[in-house]
Amino acid sequence: MIDVDGYLAVLGVARPAAPTAEALRALHRAQVERVPYETLDNQLGRPTGIGAAESVARILRGRGGYCFHLNGAFAALLTALGYDVTLHRAGVQDEVEDPGGPGGDHLALTVGLDGERWLVDTGLAGGMYEPLPLREGTYTQGPFTYAMATSVVVPGGWRFTHDPRGAFTAMVFAPEPVELSSFAAEHHRLSSSPESGFVRVLQVQLRDAKGVDMLRGCVLRRIDAEGTDERTVDSADDWYDVLADVFHLNLTDVDAPAARGAGRTRRGPPSAPRGRQAVRHPAGLMRRTAAASRMSTTFRLMASLMVAAGPSPQLNPTPPPPSDDTLPPPEQPEML
Repeated sequence: MIDVDGYLAVLGVARPAAPTAEALRALHRAQVERVPYETLDNQLGRPTGIGAAESVARILRGRGGYCFHLNGAFAALLTALGYDVTLHRAGVQDEVEDPGGPGGDHLALTVGLDGERWLVDTGLAGGMYEPLPLREGTYTQGPFTYAMATSVVVPGGWRFTHDPRGAFTAMVFAPEPVELSSFAAEHHRLSSSPESGFVRVLQVQLRDAKGVDMLRGCVLRRIDAEGTDERTVDSADDWYDVLADVFHLNLTDVDAPAARGAGRTRRGPPSAPRGRQAVRHPAGLMRRTAAASRMSTTFRLMASLMVAAGPSPQLNPTPPPPSDDTLPPPEQPEML
């Protein structure tokens, strides 16, 4: 069982009277606007599990996660609200579809409504703003254009192609239903392997109607209809501000300096990215307290792996190991 009312309160959405398409769109929009795609706990060396109840608890305390957390929790919410939800084995891919099919590094969802199925995915790293029908064609949402097509490799499967400015190229999912537990081994690899991009470089993303905000290491980007704004976050205080005020992350259990004011709520820094409106999370996501010194260590790690300006990274599941006398290059981590 999950706390449905608490979850809906985080999303700022009233409990739907019935599982309708309109309500599904509103829930999807709210989740991608308020619950960030993020890998912070991996950098802190304390990854959590992917059980639906545990992932919902993460969201209720002001954190997010990646696809296994976000879509796992969202599937549980939709099921509790009466929707027909199916979990699918999926994989992020390049322009040419992998002949081996989806590798299981992504969890995708579909929902059946009025005789039609919809792709529902709140864990696609700055991807869809609303559900997409399983119909071939192109779809525009805000400044981004997506494509849906049947898979050329997986019978009955589907391929989602991201906008060229997106953080990955495409995602393919198989038609067969799977259990959330089937992703446990892949989650363990992504959250704990020294070679995982999710362990080596912090990633945080949050979508809205007009674009997406992205933080990778210490590089903050805002992508919208006007183009791409990019700046380097070059101080720890500014970095904490970005995590709390742009991405609404609750930092009460990490080492955000106490001098900044424990329990204080900020409404948005002067340097907030263009187009993003500050949102006050109902759980008070802007609070900061002094905790373990590991977060300061994390910031130093992020600074050492600062990402150069350039296009969004693409999938690279097996980055080359660093040499003994150099820092590892800014690899291109998995985008789930």
